[in-house]
Order: sequence, then structure tokens, then C-alpha cells
Amino acid sequence: MERANVTRNTHGASKTQNPKSKTQNCFLSALQFLTVVPPLVRRPFTLPELGGAVGYFPLVGVLLGLVLTALYAALRMFLPQNVVAALVLTAWVILTGALHLDGFLDASDGLFGGTTPEDRLRILRDEQVGAFAMAGGLLLLLVKYTALSSSPDPFPALFLAPVLGRWGMALAVVAFPYARVEGLGRAMKDHAGPRALALATVVAFGTAWLAGGVRGLVAGVLVAGLTWAVARFTLARIPGLTGDIYGAICELVEVAVLVGWLL
Repeated sequence: MERANVTRNTHGASKTQNPKSKTQNCFLSALQFLTVVPPLVRRPFTLPELGGAVGYFPLVGVLLGLVLTALYAALRMFLPQNVVAALVLTAWVILTGALHLDGFLDASDGLFGGTTPEDRLRILRDEQVGAFAMAGGLLLLLVKYTALSSSPDPFPALFLAPVLGRWGMALAVVAFPYARVEGLGRAMKDHAGPRALALATVVAFGTAWLAGGVRGLVAGVLVAGLTWAVARFTLARIPGLTGDIYGAICELVEVAVLVGWLL
């Protein structure tokens, strides 16, 4: 799930920065990595900036949630709900560059298609799409579409799903081992720590409270449980998480929030 334009920025030289500039660059690193926003920083990101970006993952989710809910509200004035759901889901995939969806597809093939940890890691790197990826991707999008098109009030879940999905990623990055010795995920893992996770948690749970009250906080707790379950399942099959697993966690959390809000 590593973007080429961000991967090229993995090995920037560290420079002395004031705290405000470092904070801004960490946020821009997260924004550039998680969305299709054009590069706003015309130099390589430093390794500490890549690690610090993890703390801003949920804030990028807030921006995505605002765009998606605004789009849903605008389209619903002119179109039936099922058509609106399809168009919003399309925009969701486009705005993220299908980054997390691609990770989910690779994870589906890798975790279910291999027979040994080495096979599974090899399949995770393979760009070809197998049967598990095809089935998993179709079912994932179908469930998202159904949840959006059948909800009488989809706005809280549509807003929170990107936020909590990216908090699940931040939790996975900091709390669980990484499988490979190099790569963008490795750089983020090595330079993100408790402070980044604390920032991500404050943003995610603060947003959950504002958007859904107690229900939003409960959703956040359940997301933590789901992230732990996916990570433990992964660790039983390969020696650590990868960027594709992070993307899969984001997608699964988003689905869980959309469906859970219907209960």
C-alpha cells in the first residue's frame, strides 16, 4: 500500500525545525500518504516526520469524513439514496487512491492463499489479484454500499468511519511488530511511538464523542478490539504486520463502523 511519491521521500536528511514546522510537516506527510492530494512539501520527508505522521492519521480521516458527508448531503437533494451511496463510495475510493482497498486485496490473497509464512509474505508483494482478493474486494464494497444505502441517517457513521479506520491503522503501527526489514511501513513503525499514538487517540475519540456521544466512544472501543483481533490473526500467519495489513485494518474498521451504526 505504499505510494511511489511518498516512498521516494523515505530517506530525507534530518534538519533542525521549529516545533510548529515539524508538526505541519508531519500532518502534510500523513495527508500526502493517505489521500490523492498533490505533494505540498517539495523535499523528502525526514524519518521523524514519517513517524510523526502516524499521529495525524485520524485527522486526515476527519477531513475525508467532512468531504464525504458534504457530498452525500448535496447529492441526496437530487438523487435516490442508493445512487447517492454508490457515488459517495466511488468518491471514497478515488480520494484515497484506492490505497487501503489495494492493501485489503493483497492481504486477502496473502493471508489466505499461502501455505507458509514465506509464501504469504511473497504473495503480499505480488501485484497480481487472486481469487481471495476478488471475492474479498467485491464483498467489502457490497457491504459498504448496502450499509450506506439502507441507513436512514448515514451521516454519523459516514463521518466516523474514515476517522476510526485511520486510528486503527495508527494503533496497529505502534502496537504490533512489522514483518519486513525495510520499506515505508518500516520507517513509520521505527519512528512512531507512544506520543504519536496518544495524539491519534485523542483526535479519534474526541471526534467520536462529538459526532456520536457515548455511542461514538463505544465504537472506538470496539474498533480497538477489532484491530487487535486482525493483528493477532495476522501474527499467527506471518511474523509481523505490513503496509497491506494496515490498509486491510482500515477497510475492515470502516465496514464495521458503517454496519455497526445500523444496529
